[in-house]
Amino acid sequence: MERMLIVMAGLPGVGKSAVAGELAHNLKCAVLSVDPIEAAMWRAGVARSEPTGLAAYVVAEDLAREQLRHGNAVIVDAVNDADAARAQWTALASELDETLAFIEVYCSDEATHRDRLETRRRNIPGFVEPTWESVTARRAAFDEWEAPRLRLDSMRPLAALTREAVEYVTQARSRNQ
Repeated sequence: MERMLIVMAGLPGVGKSAVAGELAHNLKCAVLSVDPIEAAMWRAGVARSEPTGLAAYVVAEDLAREQLRHGNAVIVDAVNDADAARAQWTALASELDETLAFIEVYCSDEATHRDRLETRRRNIPGFVEPTWESVTARRAAFDEWEAPRLRLDSMRPLAALTREAVEYVTQARSRNQ
C-alpha cells in the first residue's frame, strides 16, 4: 500500500487490535500500537506516575512520521478517545500532506465487550489491563466525536470487518490522489 496514515480508535477490549493486525496483513504495512510502547517505558524504569500514556502517543507519532517519510503506510493502534489524541493524527497528516483514515471499532453487545476485556491475555510484558469500570468511564468521549470515520461493530466476523476496512482506506486513498 502506498503511503497513508490509518488511525484505529475504540475502547480497550473491543477488538481494534485484531482489526488493525488483519488490516496490516492485507495492506502489507506496519502497526504502531501505543500499549506496548507504554509498557516498554515502564520496563525501562519510567515511573507509572509519569505521563507515560501521553509519551507513548508521542513516540507512536514520531515513529509514524518516520514511516510515512519513507513512503510507507502505517496503522496506529490506540484508544484515541480524546479530541487531543485525534487532533494529533490530523495534524501529522496535515504536516506531511498525507491521506488520513480514522477507523473506530466498537462492540454493540456490552456483555461480550466486558467478557473480551476481562478474559483477554495479550503478551505485553508489564502492561496492566484496564478495569471494566475504567473502560466504561471513557465511553462518552466517543459519543461526542463527529469527524468522518469508518465505524465497525466487532460483533461481526473479523474477515468482514477487514474487507470493509480495506475498502474504506482504498477509497480514502483514491479520493486524495
